[in-house]
Order: sequence, then structure tokens, then C-alpha cells
Amino acid sequence: MYQNTKTKNIREDLVEKDLCYKIVGVLMEVYKQLGSGHREQYYQRAIAAELTRQKYSFKQFVRTTLNYKDAPIGVYILDFLIEGRVVLEIKKDNYFSRQHIDQVNGYLKTLDLRLGILANFTKEGVKFKRIVNLY
Repeated sequence: MYQNTKTKNIREDLVEKDLCYKIVGVLMEVYKQLGSGHREQYYQRAIAAELTRQKYSFKQFVRTTLNYKDAPIGVYILDFLIEGRVVLEIKKDNYFSRQHIDQVNGYLKTLDLRLGILANFTKEGVKFKRIVNLY
């Protein structure tokens, strides 16, 4: 499960670990350029610009329908779907609320995806949480 190296432990069993690492790099670059204190929509625009610059395939403000027995009962609109595999949800909070974690979980279940990233832009930097859909 873990591979010991002289410098660090590397998890080999993480879901979408390479893509997640690259997405976090995008978040760090955006924070490095903008810093803290901006509106959530500006971070979203900067992330879209950086994803485009780095040539990632992504969709923004993805609309998906929640169904119950083939009947639509609600609509979700998520911030980003990256490479068709990872949901990225942006917030401007100091902590990860249960409500936001549940929100990302709902997206993952509706889209039948394994990994979501919840990113908070704070005064201390960008913080992120990996959220895995266990099905």
C-alpha cells in the first residue's frame, strides 16, 4: 500500500492520484498569482484559464439531473468536471463543512464518478480535500 523512499511515503492505491496531483498544482498556481480575498467566481475564472493554458479537458458549470426511478427530481450544477473523471468544487471558506462535503458526494453519486476535490481559498492558502465515492 505504501512505498517507502528516502524522502517520502507514496500511496499507490489513491483514486486518480496523478490527475489529482495535477489539479492541485493548478489550484496552487492560481493562489500564487491571485492570493486571498477575492470572490469565488474570480477563482473559478482563473482556474478555467489555467486549465485551458495547461491543455486539460474540462467542463465548467456542469448541469446534471438527479433521478428517482427514472423521474427527474432535482438538478445539480457543479463547478468543474476535469478530464471527465474528477469533480472540482470551489469554495471560499476557512474549513470544510459537512454541507459542502455532502454536496460533492451528491455530485459523484449522480455522475457515477469516484473522485471529487473540494478546494477552499483562504487567507492561509488554498486547502483541498479529496472526496471518494465508495459507491
